[in-house]
Amino acid sequence: MNMAEHTPLTRSDIRTLLLAALGGALEFYDFIIFVFFATTIGEVFFPAQTPDWLRQLQTYGLFAAGYLARPLGGILMAHFGDRSGRKRMFAFSVLLMAVPTLLIGVLPTYASIHYAAPLALLALRMVQGAAVGGEVPGAWTFVAEHVSARRVGLACSALTAGLTSGILLGSLIAAAVATHLDADQVRAFGWRIPFLLGGVFGLLAVFLRRMLAETPVFEEMRRRGELERGLPLRTVLAGHRPAVVVSMLLTWQLTAAIVVVILMTPALIQQLFAITHAQALAANSIATFTLTVGCVGFGMLGDRIGAARTLCVGSLALAITTYALYWGVQHAPEQLPMLYGIAGFCVGAVGVIPTLMVRAFPPRVRFSGISFAYNVAYAIFGGLTPLFVVPLTRWAPLAPAHYVAALCAIGITAALIAGRGSPSVDES
Repeated sequence: MNMAEHTPLTRSDIRTLLLAALGGALEFYDFIIFVFFATTIGEVFFPAQTPDWLRQLQTYGLFAAGYLARPLGGILMAHFGDRSGRKRMFAFSVLLMAVPTLLIGVLPTYASIHYAAPLALLALRMVQGAAVGGEVPGAWTFVAEHVSARRVGLACSALTAGLTSGILLGSLIAAAVATHLDADQVRAFGWRIPFLLGGVFGLLAVFLRRMLAETPVFEEMRRRGELERGLPLRTVLAGHRPAVVVSMLLTWQLTAAIVVVILMTPALIQQLFAITHAQALAANSIATFTLTVGCVGFGMLGDRIGAARTLCVGSLALAITTYALYWGVQHAPEQLPMLYGIAGFCVGAVGVIPTLMVRAFPPRVRFSGISFAYNVAYAIFGGLTPLFVVPLTRWAPLAPAHYVAALCAIGITAALIAGRGSPSVDES
């Protein structure tokens, strides 16, 4: 299939990107709002006599459960996405996210139903994880197959920026709740507000997804009778193992950047450097905004000089600015907004990772290939990262920066391997 490779984005392309990114933002908000209220959730879903360190580990364990459920949801939705169509699964994933988010918002706490409360929360987090497991790889595949090969970097990074803007939305709403309600009010009812809003956002995203058309690449494969007839995942594991390994390494770097720098840092700097909750959330909002801008900027750069080169440059910048953030806040806490904003922009370098993964797999098994590699790696590394990094900070305050720097080195290695050659987005 030779789709036009040198045409700019059309009005239809722009509309598809905007609707896909907005829907992704609303769904990703539903998944990550949990982390902004992790401390409060730990207080209301576990016994009051639980030690703080154990409660924190239990709460992050619930957070990790969402990641551990991602592979199953991602693999199932990718299977039908490769055989029946990208659009159907693209819409279904939003509905699967909206319902448990609403239910979390009305879930009884430990004071009402004791240990049934964290068990119910665990189940709902796993359903959310299954939903996001299909959403992210499906979204990258969807937008990449709607644009010309020369614009895949911009398309994937714009979608990633949309997903990260969901984090920004969560950060802003969490900051608003923290600003307008005192600690007792947040524990009593305030923590529920973001989840109830998320359910409404999810239903809006379902409506937006219904306005999108199937990808031209999939329609062309269906017209030619070239759709995968067997199990797409079996084909991926039998014939595309190097692409799977490289994609998993790239995902590991992505988890380090997003989970550590964006999601965990607000809580970590409060514990390590006595930064207030409001200050941490305000700085996180700045970082998430600059991350969104950085995703698009690095994506456009990737279309010009290549995604692999862009990731190498961005990874070096990310390692340096993460060290600057943690060292700087330790010695000059007043510089937090600026340092976090710069680090957030450099996290945007991971916006080119989807481009490398999209190009690693042929269209007939692309959704399944990306979904398996991304979700399995995210389940292992994304879910366990908090459980690994948090204990290390008790001995080394710069442990989060050390971890991010190590993963940047791995990401550079994987990018160099991926950049040696891969199938075109529109090639079957």
